[in-house]
Amino acid sequence: MYLNVNYAAILETRQFKAFEHHKRTFTIPITAFFLAFYMGLPILAAFGHGVLNRPVFGAITLAWLYAFAQFVMTWALCGLYAFKARRFDKLAEELRAEIDAEAGPEVDLVEVAR
Repeated sequence: MYLNVNYAAILETRQFKAFEHHKRTFTIPITAFFLAFYMGLPILAAFGHGVLNRPVFGAITLAWLYAFAQFVMTWALCGLYAFKARRFDKLAEELRAEIDAEAGPEVDLVEVAR
């Protein structure tokens, strides 16, 4: 733990703002897409006037395909986030290295309390 770190100053650095920008420009649109796609099934089921009851392949209706697509979408977004998280981790590590260089040595709070 660092006792001599000015966290308010870190929030104002260009590197931290770049980190937050990269993360936000990915997570907000992906979350909006996920929620819209997820809520589409119950909304269409309630107000779609039977659109989900249309057969696609024999007895399989559009509702079944939509529900299955939600599983596929969830796994795809999970994989995409895991891929993008590598970039987020790299940016966070660069920021941490800069903070470490400026903050000086770590302080062990157990030792300070004695």
